[in-house]
Amino acid sequence: MVRLLISTGEVSGDLQGSLLIAALHRQAALRGIDLEVLALGGQRMRAAGAELLADTAPMGAIGLWEALPLVVPTLKLQASVDRLLGQRPPDGVVLIDYMGANVRLGNSLRRRLPHIPITYYIAPQEWAWRIGDGGTTELLKFTDRILAIFPAEAEFYERMGAEVTWVGHPLLDTVLSRPERAEARAQLGLPDQGKLLLLLPASRPQELRYLMPVLVEAALRLQQRDPSLDVMVPAGLERFEQPLRKALAAAGVRSRVIPADQADSLKPLLFAAADLALGKSGTVNLELALQGVPQVVGYRVSRVTAWVARHLLRFKVAHISPVNLLLNERLVPELLQDEFDVDRLVTLAAPLLEAGEARQAMLSGYDRLRTTLGEPGVTDRAAAAILDKLPAPSNS
Repeated sequence: MVRLLISTGEVSGDLQGSLLIAALHRQAALRGIDLEVLALGGQRMRAAGAELLADTAPMGAIGLWEALPLVVPTLKLQASVDRLLGQRPPDGVVLIDYMGANVRLGNSLRRRLPHIPITYYIAPQEWAWRIGDGGTTELLKFTDRILAIFPAEAEFYERMGAEVTWVGHPLLDTVLSRPERAEARAQLGLPDQGKLLLLLPASRPQELRYLMPVLVEAALRLQQRDPSLDVMVPAGLERFEQPLRKALAAAGVRSRVIPADQADSLKPLLFAAADLALGKSGTVNLELALQGVPQVVGYRVSRVTAWVARHLLRFKVAHISPVNLLLNERLVPELLQDEFDVDRLVTLAAPLLEAGEARQAMLSGYDRLRTTLGEPGVTDRAAAAILDKLPAPSNS
């Protein structure tokens, strides 16, 4: 028996963790390895075959002020996990994104279990942002190897002296087959003619507060321009469903909220049917790009967090969308903090709903983006690399 611990948080980490767990079980079966996976993650990872030690999917926050309510729960969770791992020590560890908690966990495991291999898969995007004069997290103090999903990420950590393997981006494994637009619209119960707008506001609770009002009002204005425009909103978490429905209904937007337990399975249909997406920055921007859906990206945190980041931490980032970061150009429109308002959002979104120059330029840019992400088979390559570092199976 070989025991592996995988740690991540938030909705996107839970999704990527589930894809990796499925690949790990495939690769372990090919090698005749009896694999046990313990996980800090979410229900997607449980469904993929992991024993869930704690549900961390709802525990995501970006910003100083926004993270305060999570400090005590996170410390309690860490103490509980320490006890569990003392009873069932892993043979290897995989950390996925989730910077603050995973850095603490990595340092703790390195002290307590100095000989187990620790792999960081989907490392924090230090290659894209800087604090002050270039401060970094502490990954290299406890990580044996980084499995990079971006070429720039691989180059960055290699320069810092890390052992790095570029495996490609795992989203490539999810876009191998795409339904036709007409078929997707039919399965979603949409009419043959018309357009579909996706709103993608939140994988973290504070994003509902800061992003949703602007997105809802923008959707209303676009629907007033074109009454045939349908609006759909996949819920990132079950507890988001009711607030989303209430906000959309209160604004008078004709819409449908996709329940969280259906969002993953319906995603290929939603992306195939969509004409435009408005939403937060994050991994979903790459998903939309790979599926050929034009988009406008926005993000906002509290004024306190924004001020501290700008004036005290001297936080710097060239772009907030991964699409623009990878291309090193502003292909996807971005609205950050005070720029994220309804008028600007509608002005940028309206031309992308039409078959004009703006839409075609973005789709052409997406074609260039695909060449930077590697080749399909990413999660199986990552799983094989992780298993290569594990010790020989024991009878424990």
